[in-house]
Amino acid sequence: MAERPAYPSDLSDARWALIAPRLDAWRQARTDAGVGGRKPTYDLREIFDAILYVNRTGITWRYLPHDFPPWQTVYGYFTAWTGDGIFTQLNYELTGLARAKAGRAAQPSAGVIDTQSVKTSTNAPLASQGIDAGKKIVGRKRGIVTDTLGLLLAVIVTATSASASDNAIGIDLLDQAKAAHPALAKT
Repeated sequence: MAERPAYPSDLSDARWALIAPRLDAWRQARTDAGVGGRKPTYDLREIFDAILYVNRTGITWRYLPHDFPPWQTVYGYFTAWTGDGIFTQLNYELTGLARAKAGRAAQPSAGVIDTQSVKTSTNAPLASQGIDAGKKIVGRKRGIVTDTLGLLLAVIVTATSASASDNAIGIDLLDQAKAAHPALAKT
């Protein structure tokens, strides 16, 4: 593939160096396991940059510019990486690096929980939304746990109802955060 001009969403060489080993190991593990069929045609960095482009611009996969690998290939990698937990692993590893750079222990010991009710599009199926009566919002509810530096540790989006209780979401968030970050402690 010919060299393409860089997009603002493309990773720098330094950032790519941080995540390339994880993606290369994933590809090698799949090759060793006999998964994937034919020999890979596209560079993992181009695929990752295409995913970042879709994420940043909000376009649909089919509208991916032609100077990226085909949208079907990019989407295939996106779904495989999502299913195999690659993005979660990258978040975990990069969070540790950012904490170490800030002079903190790689594993957080404290976190902050927050939930938010979010309006959905008028095109969203009614079965996938609920009502937050207190805030008078029809939509979904999302919850996050961050460390004291504001780095994301856990995320939950309730696809079934914005009326899900903060307590139920909080318990699920804490379970998820504790599983990924065992040093988190109750105080």
